[in-house]
Formats: sequence, C-alpha cells, structure tokens
Amino acid sequence: IHSFCKKDDHNKENLFNSLNYDVAAKKRKKDLMNNKAKIQYFHQEKWIYVHKGSTKERHGYCTLGEAFNRLDFSSAILDSRRFNYVVRLLELIAKSQLTSLSGIAQKNYMNILEKVVQKVLEDQQNIRLIRELLQTLYTSLCTLVQRVGKSVLVGNINMWVHRMESILHWQQQLNNIQITRPAFKGTTFTDLPLCLQLNIMQRLSDGRDLVSLGQVAPDLQVLSEDRLLWKKLCQYHFTDRQIRKRLILSDKGQLDWKKMYFKLIRCYPRKEQYGDTLQLCRHCHILSWKGTDHPCTANNPETCSTSLSPQDFINLFRF
Repeated sequence: IHSFCKKDDHNKENLFNSLNYDVAAKKRKKDLMNNKAKIQYFHQEKWIYVHKGSTKERHGYCTLGEAFNRLDFSSAILDSRRFNYVVRLLELIAKSQLTSLSGIAQKNYMNILEKVVQKVLEDQQNIRLIRELLQTLYTSLCTLVQRVGKSVLVGNINMWVHRMESILHWQQQLNNIQITRPAFKGTTFTDLPLCLQLNIMQRLSDGRDLVSLGQVAPDLQVLSEDRLLWKKLCQYHFTDRQIRKRLILSDKGQLDWKKMYFKLIRCYPRKEQYGDTLQLCRHCHILSWKGTDHPCTANNPETCSTSLSPQDFINLFRF
C-alpha cells in the first residue's frame, strides 16, 4: 500500500483497471466452464444429485419433474428387468403427482407412455398392466381437467383434451389385440408332468394370472384351484397378522385361500418385486439406475447403494 501511494494517480488507475480486468476475465472463464459443465451434465449424465435444500454450493431444490427428465426412462422400458418398475412409477405419478410435474416433464411423461404402449402392441405382453395404467391416467385427467380454472395443469386445455383422446385411442388398440397361437409343435405346458405344471404356477405372483391360466384348459382349471397354491400366494404378499384379520371359511370348514387372497388385495398393498430398480447412494445422494457410473467418492460405492421402490422414489421429492 505504501508503494502504491508513491505512484501517481495515472499509474494507480492503470493498475486497478488491470486488476479489474484480470478478475473479470477469470470470472468469465469460470462461468464459461460452469456453463459447459452444466450442458454436458444435463445431456450426457444419467444420474441426478438429490438435494432438498439450498446450500452455498447448490441453489434450489431437486424436483420430481427434473429427476423424471434426467433419468433414462426411455431406455429403461426396453429392459425387461426395468419395465414393470417404470410402469408402476408412471401409475403412481398418474394418481397424485401429475400437477407437480413441469410442462417439459409432463410432455416427457406422455412420450414415454406412448413408447410403452407401442412396445406392448408389438410384443403383446403386459397388456392388462398397461390397460390399468391408462385407465388410472384417464380418470385422473378427467378430474384435473374439470378444475382447469384453478390452473392445476400446465398448458392449454385443448392440448390436454387431445392427450385424453390419445389415451382412449391407445385403450382401443389394446382391446383389439388378437393374440395368435405360435406355430410351435413341440412340447407345450400341458404336456409337462402335473408336478412341473404346479411348480411353474407357483412362480406367478398375481392371482389374476392364475385365474386366466385356469381358463385355458379343464386340467389347468383343476390345478389353478389348488388350496396350497393360493395359500403360498397369500403368505408371499401379506403378513400373518393381515391374514388372520381376513379369514374366510369354505363350506367344508376349511380356509378358502383363494377368496382370502382377493379380499386381502382390496385391503392391503401387495408385495412388489422388480428385477432392477433405481438406487440412491447414501454417501453422495446421487440417484441412478443400477450399473450407472456416477462420481462417488466412497471407497466402496457398491455398499452405499440403496434400492428404491417406485413409492420410495416419489417420496424423495415430497418436501
């Protein structure tokens, strides 16, 4: 400071201008690098940092719509291990979270839903699952469109009417599906021994699939009524306490496990199991699909990951 005071005002002014220029140049360079990093992060990375508050390092909140845009759901529906997970997540959003999505997220939601429907129309699998999803979404939209004066939906009302018409069209396409018998003349399901048929049926986790299978042939109808089969299904989805509260006796004085199952699913949620799920890293709070690389600083990132159910994913963004 003493040396600066001895110089004339002209030199001082040049010195401070030079310092200001250097600071401004460094700031522009830093901003440019940050902007590039953000663009690259948004388009290429398949993970997202979940934070619920503002800090010195991060500003704002991570929303459900942002996570829905950033995570790779378009590719996930093509993976048979993740398909049911994504469909369940779409159903939960349709029930209660549509209004929390941004305009871009809502558009992305409809695009992914269209891809799901097209996939089902092509491979003719999971038809009932998608029918239920479309019906849930249509019912929710009917309720929301009636309240459009309260600005509960993003966008023009005509756009949402068009989307509802698309949903009705998809439902009609699913109803018109005619499943053809494959031209395969080898061993069929009914050619297997009864013990193997029963063993395969025990792998079905939905009672409605058992009922549908029993309608294929008279022999399968007998197997689908097996008491032990329905007992294991009840014990898989529900706790002993829940089962004791809904006991139903048959005419022979035995427990009617089939009726108990359908009564239990009306009272309690069924157990959900997925081949692959989204995972949250407890160390760095990053959300991603299993197997996706993210910048974790933990020594053993695999031990820090926690699997999230679709409902857990929704709960992350409830503030």
